[in-house]
Amino acid sequence: MSDATGREGPEASEADADAWEQACAEDLAAEQARRRAQYGPPPGSAAEELRKLVDAVSDKLSGLQAPLLGAAAQGAVEQTVKQVVQQAKAVVEPVIERNPDVFDHLAAAGSELLAAYRSAVEKQESRWTRGDDTSDGDVRGPGRRDEGTAGGEHIDLD
Repeated sequence: MSDATGREGPEASEADADAWEQACAEDLAAEQARRRAQYGPPPGSAAEELRKLVDAVSDKLSGLQAPLLGAAAQGAVEQTVKQVVQQAKAVVEPVIERNPDVFDHLAAAGSELLAAYRSAVEKQESRWTRGDDTSDGDVRGPGRRDEGTAGGEHIDLD
C-alpha cells in the first residue's frame, strides 16, 4: 500500500527485496550450471585433489602388468603393490582428515614459489636478450662480455 505521497509501504519494499534476492539466486544457480556444463565440475580443495591423486596412482599401480614375470611372480608383485598402496592410504588419509586446510596453504605457497621463480627467470632472460647481463663471471673488464655468452639465448621453461 501507498501513502499520500505515492511511496510504497514497508511491506512492498520487503517483497521487492525478497523478489530481487530470489532472482539473483536463480541467476547465480543458472550461471553455475552453465559453467559446470561448459568446463566440468570445479576443482575441489587441495585435500580432495590429493585424495584423488592417491586413488589414481593406486589404481594405476594395481593395473600394471609385468610381461616378463611368470604367473606366480606376477601374483606376488600384485600382492606387494596392493599392500604398499593400502599402507600409503592408511598414512595419507588421517593426515588429510585432520589438516585439510594445510594442503590448501601448501598449494597456495607452491603457486607463489612458482610465480617468483618465473619472474626471476623472465627478468634474467630479458637481460640476456637485451645484452646487458653484467653478473659476475660474464664480463671481462668493464663493459666487455665473455665471448662464450650469447646475447640472444632463450631458455624455454615449458
